[in-house]
Amino acid sequence: MTDLGLPTVPAQSRRDLGGGVAYAYNGQHFDAPADTDLDTLVNALTVPLSVIVQVTKRCDFDCSFCSEVLQMPDPTLNQLDTIRQNLAGVSRVFLSGGEPLMRKDFSEVVDIFHLHHIVAVPTNATHALDHARNIAGKIAYANVGFEGPRAAFKRVRGDYDKTMAGVRVLQEADIPLALSAVVYRSTLSVLPFTVQIADVLDATKVKLILPLRKGNALNLADHEFITTAEAETTFSRLKEQRAEQQWSPALRLTAWTPENEGHMIVVEPNGVARAWPVYDAPDLWENLGNVLEEPITEIWKRYRFKKNHVSKYVGRSIHAVAQGV
Repeated sequence: MTDLGLPTVPAQSRRDLGGGVAYAYNGQHFDAPADTDLDTLVNALTVPLSVIVQVTKRCDFDCSFCSEVLQMPDPTLNQLDTIRQNLAGVSRVFLSGGEPLMRKDFSEVVDIFHLHHIVAVPTNATHALDHARNIAGKIAYANVGFEGPRAAFKRVRGDYDKTMAGVRVLQEADIPLALSAVVYRSTLSVLPFTVQIADVLDATKVKLILPLRKGNALNLADHEFITTAEAETTFSRLKEQRAEQQWSPALRLTAWTPENEGHMIVVEPNGVARAWPVYDAPDLWENLGNVLEEPITEIWKRYRFKKNHVSKYVGRSIHAVAQGV
């Protein structure tokens, strides 16, 4: 229990998922032995390792990179329970948005999923006060979008102080934190500050994400998009700074290479499952089916990015530095 009398996240540090894959709670990642053949891992799976479920498209921010600008009605709790049943066997589910904590019934949404999946929540934390007590001990971590410091955050994402207030609420509820930062050319200089903030907040990792040309990001100037080579150089430099300054959070960088195409499976509020990002597809989506109508096992059979999915989630196709190393 925390000092506030709230339940803590389960103490287990690892969960064996079979097929040579495990989930590490302390690092919030999947892993597999380095000598494990990737095709063997893929063939051992009948469902994805991780699925993103959009419980709303609504958001109180208007991030300059946001791809999710088209609105649709929120799924009902009954619909979400059907989706949960059809996601049986999936190890981790991200309850995403939009901004998922804008749902007044978000704690009930978590209750639908958390006994059946490892649950993570991407959030801007602005509505943390509404839900933190009720979801503590039920989610593995909250992944907070954060392009700190304040000036960069405000330009890229929104209200720094409102998010930071929410982060403190999550901390008080003993909910583990990770940070994710969308990387523009104009924000390269502030990345060390972002890692420093993550270190102060005891966040387990910082994920660096490159924007994609969809939604609001269609309005970004061309010079804001860095190349894969520039991203790799930036990551190497940040890795060196991390070692020099002894920052603790793990670092992750996902670049949009052929090996990462389509690696995410996103379920929209209407149940439609899509592979993302598919580089030559309209809106970068590829339709896979509907999880309100059929189980994920059937969708997995016709999903053509299985190897990319597994490779990314076990860390083979991303740049990574482990926590504390």
